[in-house]
Amino acid sequence: MSSSPQSSAEFIEAPIASTIKSPEASSRATFYVAFTAVCLIWGSTYLGVRFAIETLPPLAMAGVRFTIAGIIMLIYARLSGAALPTLPQVRSTVIIGSLLVSACNGMFTLAMGRVPSSLGALVATSLPIWMVLLDWLRPAGKRPVNGVLAGVALGFTGIVVLVQPWHYFTNSTMQNSHPFDAVGFALMFVGTIAWAVGSIFARQAELPASPKMTTALELLGGGVILLVVAAFVGDFGRIHPENISLKSMLAFLYLIVFGSIAAFSAYAWLLQNVSAALASSYTYINPIVALLLGATLGGEVILPEMIAAMVVILLAVGLIAKYRTASQQAPSEQ
Repeated sequence: MSSSPQSSAEFIEAPIASTIKSPEASSRATFYVAFTAVCLIWGSTYLGVRFAIETLPPLAMAGVRFTIAGIIMLIYARLSGAALPTLPQVRSTVIIGSLLVSACNGMFTLAMGRVPSSLGALVATSLPIWMVLLDWLRPAGKRPVNGVLAGVALGFTGIVVLVQPWHYFTNSTMQNSHPFDAVGFALMFVGTIAWAVGSIFARQAELPASPKMTTALELLGGGVILLVVAAFVGDFGRIHPENISLKSMLAFLYLIVFGSIAAFSAYAWLLQNVSAALASSYTYINPIVALLLGATLGGEVILPEMIAAMVVILLAVGLIAKYRTASQQAPSEQ
């Protein structure tokens, strides 16, 4: 974020007219509803996952969560008049679901058993940084302008502040003093990169005309993949109904209804109607929501380096947004 306190708001506001992809989707009110839902709901799901896996096996919980949500969304999409997808559309949505649902959410679900939930949101904040790099490195990718590259460099500085990698490569005493788990970090960063790949792929993929159908197939495809993986690793054998707490069950239901159906529907609409960079800008607000909920409801300790890393990464994301938007608008202004 730049020195101007309005820069993030300008980033959200300015590109709307130029990045909406169809006249039917030009409602500004729809954009704000979808964007707000993604910001607030996904900011709370990190803690929701942590509560759910307290007494539920992580991959089994995630697989059942997304499969149920996908089935409900599929029924809703058909009742709403959505056409049945073609085979290429099914293939595209399953690919996206395998990246956004199976890989990203599966990795983060596993990580929430190893690190504080608020830390998950901080790592996910780096999403626009990875999207810029992957968008550049893909075939026919364009080199970002210097301002965007400066934001990427600043973003990786924030990641270093958060991860503190020197703790993992020094003597064992110092390594044991590290407050966060290395495997948890690795799972979250791999998941974030998978989400970036899926978001970029979705821009050019052949998808159903109905965002509801798109969401349903992504959730269902990703959920079934997670169920297969959960069965392979023996997660279902670790389900003991008598040990499932009310807190875990309520969190599980919240994740299905809000974290999966509502938020994924909103994000699918954003991906199909605005730029991927704008769709991913919910990461400005997610970490703040997650930090507040983690501290107040989850009893998590918020360390100074977490706050410092969040500020640096958000500044980097703001810098990327400012210069990326300027570079996209420049040709039309000449």
